[in-house]
Amino acid sequence: MNEAKTAITGTDELRQVYDQPADMTMKKILDRLDDHGRRFIALSPFLTIASTSATGTDCSPRGDGPGFVTVLDEKTLLLPDRRGNNILDTLQNVLARPDVGLLFFVPGLSETLRVNGKASIVTDPALLQAMAIKGRIVPSSALRIDVEQVYFHCGRSLLRADLWNPDKRVSRQDFPLLGTILADQIQGVDAEAANTRLEAAYTTNLY
Repeated sequence: MNEAKTAITGTDELRQVYDQPADMTMKKILDRLDDHGRRFIALSPFLTIASTSATGTDCSPRGDGPGFVTVLDEKTLLLPDRRGNNILDTLQNVLARPDVGLLFFVPGLSETLRVNGKASIVTDPALLQAMAIKGRIVPSSALRIDVEQVYFHCGRSLLRADLWNPDKRVSRQDFPLLGTILADQIQGVDAEAANTRLEAAYTTNLY
């Protein structure tokens, strides 16, 4: 008896499962930022960035005040690297392979903006100073992203998730604090002390 096939292994086979994309869907993919893309980025306080290397793939969140990503021109973005966990997954991946994918969100809007391109790490003091918080907290580095593809993604995913509905927010009491999780995962970690440190990281040491 033949075993049921469970994995698709080729593009032609994949296309048998899906319809061809609409003509407008293909034509909306631009190779530069137009005024709408620039405006969306100026409104966006949050994005995810996907990167890869020979050893694996990573997707990381990035957030700050609306417009924290600088649009240098229609083909170039600057993404500041704010204080984090210092694992440096994204930065090390970029050193190995420059290809990145960014997904910008704007609270209240169902559409997202996808930007794909090549990234490099820059430490030019003049560029970094322009992205300083309160004029004094300068990022250690920034990603310069040379834009190759830009397009708006329709809002069906966010609408299905009902993402911006305040009535759907999960209460803080319904999921443990990160320090409590770490204490469960790592032997010897004190949950109360870890939560105290994280509270400081989330407030007074945010930058």
